[in-house]
Amino acid sequence: MKNIYKNSQQNIKKAKRLLKKNKVIAVPTETVYGLAGNAYSSSSIKKIYKLKKRPKINPLIIHYYDIKSAKRDVYINKDFLKLYKKFSPGPITFILKKKKKSKVSYLANANLKTIAIRFPRNKIIRSLLKILEFPLAIPSANISSALSPVSSQDVLDEFGNKIKFILDDGQTNIGLESTVISLYDKIQIIRPGLINLKQIKQVLKKQISSLKKTNRIVSPGILKKHYSPGIPIELNSKKKDYNAAFIVLGKKYKKDKDVFNLSKNNNLNEAARKLYKTLRKIKNLGYKKINVVKIPNIKIGIAINDRLKKAAN
Repeated sequence: MKNIYKNSQQNIKKAKRLLKKNKVIAVPTETVYGLAGNAYSSSSIKKIYKLKKRPKINPLIIHYYDIKSAKRDVYINKDFLKLYKKFSPGPITFILKKKKKSKVSYLANANLKTIAIRFPRNKIIRSLLKILEFPLAIPSANISSALSPVSSQDVLDEFGNKIKFILDDGQTNIGLESTVISLYDKIQIIRPGLINLKQIKQVLKKQISSLKKTNRIVSPGILKKHYSPGIPIELNSKKKDYNAAFIVLGKKYKKDKDVFNLSKNNNLNEAARKLYKTLRKIKNLGYKKINVVKIPNIKIGIAINDRLKKAAN
């Protein structure tokens, strides 16, 4: 398919060549698909912001292959090392203090004293990061505040011919963006994800808070409106409104053209994986409203509720 490239050594090398020329490409990660550009190049970073129509105050997550490469740009601390050992590579982003000699473009971290860094687990993006001499800024491959893409086709639908090179890896296996934790000043969960507060507390053995409200944007995923299909969403619904789509969870809901079940077995990981795909499908079918049943606020359900709340804003 046009602009979509299968995973192969040849295409990984082609991706490297494009990135070295400061082009922006689309890549898979285990969470969602992202737009990738050279984090050391202000020209690449400008292209990412322009393509996404992203506010300049909203920093990007910088993706590295390993600690060794990240040490060039950020100060490593004990809490980071403990979490890295347990959860990386994987769906967790760390906010750390930026080194003065860091080459990461000041545009990528919105001129902050910190950088959000991540070590993705997806094999394709790892094999690409391994052969590059620079880290990659990879925000989700969508127009700012819209739904994140979970397949290469979603990226194509979103950007059409504006992105000439999309590396394909089928559907992402988590389907929601990474957990973001700040390890600068105070330890705080900035954005919930698959790796939850309870798991992090078990590793660090200390009190950690979750971000309630802030006017300061220190990380991606804080903007009040985000992850939106562009139609009204009503949460915690017991039944659906006339002509609305109804997103449900569990066996008790009958099959119906307006009913979209995230998981018949109440499996929250499956629900997370299907959430954006379902919201995109509902939008494409032309519905004008979405009702969503109450989603259990446990484990990755916390992240699902976070995304739905922001989508409903």
